[in-house]
Amino acid sequence: MKNRKKKVGLHELYAKDPIEADRLLWGRESDPETRRGFLRKGALLAIGAALGAPMVYGKHFPAGMIPAGLAQEDTPFQIPGKHPDLIVLNDRPLNVETPAHLLDDKLTPADKFFIRNNGIPPEEDEINVNTWTLSIEGESVRQKKSYTIQELKDKFQHHTYALTLECGGNGRSEFNPPAKGNQWGVGAVACASWTGVRLKDVLNDVGLKGDAVYVGYEGMDRHVSGNPEKKPISRGVPMEKAMQDETIIAWAMNGQDIPYQNGHPLRLVTGGWPASTSGKWLTKLLVRNKVHDGPKMEAPSYRVPCKPVAPGTKVKDEDMCIIESMPVKSLITYPKTGASLNLGQKLPIRGHAWAGELSVEKMEYSIDFGATWKPAKLEAAANRLAWQHFNAEVSFPERGYYEVWARATDSRGTAQPMILPGWNPKGYLNNACHRIAVKVI
Repeated sequence: MKNRKKKVGLHELYAKDPIEADRLLWGRESDPETRRGFLRKGALLAIGAALGAPMVYGKHFPAGMIPAGLAQEDTPFQIPGKHPDLIVLNDRPLNVETPAHLLDDKLTPADKFFIRNNGIPPEEDEINVNTWTLSIEGESVRQKKSYTIQELKDKFQHHTYALTLECGGNGRSEFNPPAKGNQWGVGAVACASWTGVRLKDVLNDVGLKGDAVYVGYEGMDRHVSGNPEKKPISRGVPMEKAMQDETIIAWAMNGQDIPYQNGHPLRLVTGGWPASTSGKWLTKLLVRNKVHDGPKMEAPSYRVPCKPVAPGTKVKDEDMCIIESMPVKSLITYPKTGASLNLGQKLPIRGHAWAGELSVEKMEYSIDFGATWKPAKLEAAANRLAWQHFNAEVSFPERGYYEVWARATDSRGTAQPMILPGWNPKGYLNNACHRIAVKVI
């Protein structure tokens, strides 16, 4: 994988930039003159969790210093609440992907759920579930309304769906010529169980005008520049998507509070579309009488050429189309690439497949680089917009190096390409077959 940031130990992190290390590890801000750290409640909790006990006089602890209780360790930088083997692609804003073999669970656990941030999350001590409000406004609402989380829970029926979220740039690292942006491998995807209320129920409660065509969101995250006048992202979806049963305003993931980095305490979830349409730290919904025009809605963000272009081609903004439903795709989650087995043994494989708004109708695998394909067993989705699980037992004819390739076909008969799909300037929608290396000895 190109341009991956290797994991570094605490000492290396602090030696490079102690003030930045404070911010990354604990969320601690420092006074530029006194260099004294300001430990918010969230930072105190983070340090206490790492030490195994509360830091009683934490407010006096000097900035840019490793606590003595951790000074003899060289533990790699780890994001609180996340698996230590997740791969950090960028730290401002934070973007973290999950290795394929860690996505083997049928529902992605919170600690293995990827992070795609466009800005800086609100401080944890700024998040108060009891006072958090969601306002619904815009040109096409009959009346502006605001709801607390508790009011949403009390007023509307609760719904739970397994929904697949995938970053539009998942797989970007494979494009050539290279595309700018986080160089995602295959792990910017997950499927969790989300609980909340249907967006359409809330919109119907507010009342919509006949000219409503789009719903945009705004969140509490801040622009990386620190400029309060700038918003890091404010995307949206057409009314047809907004009014689907599975488009929900969620407060829980897998039966627990949504993880902090994944949008706690409230987020929009629009499964099957680029995850950028599922706004995190949700505070406002705007019902528009036009295509929403918030940050990251403009070209080339989350857009691809309306017609195929040659690699490296410069594409005019007016020739770019907004990404909507994600393409058919699959992922081998077991075994981890590099597996080794004896001749005569069968190799069990398993993984997931998904197809945006569609379903996956067929799953196949190949051990001869796509010359021939064999069927894999494919399970039905838990509900619409959830990924589907597949498995197979693979036999190999002789000793040597092999690759197991996976290929999904959607309900319209479109199959994954064996090699990279059409190039685009931002490196979106790479749905080429996933493959793992296997050695038979």
